[in-house]
Amino acid sequence: MPRTLRPGQRSELYVVDVASNEHRLVFSSETVLFEAPNWTPQGELIVNGDGRLYKVTTRLEEIELQGVPDINNDHVVSPDGSTVYVSADDGHIYAVPLNGGSGRRVTNERPGVHHYLHGVSPDGTTLAYIGLEQRGDQRITNVWTIPSAGGRDTQLTDDEYADDGSEYSADGKWIYFNSERAGHAQLFRISTDTHQLEQLTNDERVNWFPHQAPDGSAVAYVSFPPGTEGHPANIDDVRLRLLTSDGEVRELTTLFGGQGTMNVPSWSPDSRSFAYVTYPL
Repeated sequence: MPRTLRPGQRSELYVVDVASNEHRLVFSSETVLFEAPNWTPQGELIVNGDGRLYKVTTRLEEIELQGVPDINNDHVVSPDGSTVYVSADDGHIYAVPLNGGSGRRVTNERPGVHHYLHGVSPDGTTLAYIGLEQRGDQRITNVWTIPSAGGRDTQLTDDEYADDGSEYSADGKWIYFNSERAGHAQLFRISTDTHQLEQLTNDERVNWFPHQAPDGSAVAYVSFPPGTEGHPANIDDVRLRLLTSDGEVRELTTLFGGQGTMNVPSWSPDSRSFAYVTYPL
């Protein structure tokens, strides 16, 4: 079931300029719990809410998703801006024209596997997703890719560590993701060619959803308080951080949120800002 707002709660969409750290409120709603902002190449913002997808103008304008089940908060826009890829509640990924229309299922039928989309390659040919498989009492998540036109799945990680948030680097040579292989969730990247693995953060906080800027200059991510399990909603002391190319960590803001705040690629096309959502009470 889609998430809903608590009594007295609202969804607020912000854009932060990473150079000045100026935060600008773009849109607010007291009726729709919207999540996970994307940008189109044309500079439009897209969010999901109530199982649907919306463009953000002075209001939420629904994007028609014909034949697609209710969606969750995993969606990305193709580099040419023609297509939006969405994860649906039936466990599959669909491609839909960004201006609305009939959906095309991308993923293959693999019994017991759910596909959670997080990234598209810079050339638009490949999608990165998390494959969730139920093995008895265990929920196993690994990093996978699949051609955006449909085709054979390729597995990049194959272990029992909890992985999530798989997203392409600006040059397409790496997939960034968060993983509990360090004990609790930290940021990693894996080579799309050699499958070489590198750890990017190592601190006491629980770090999720790395998003590299289109120009490769920095990685924005969500940082939860120590001891947090998963990426829950409605958490105090959620921090948005920036990991620069020289390894410096900058703190941009602290907010009430978590789940839905910044699950998917949310950088502006010019790499000057990114979007996020808070859920104040």
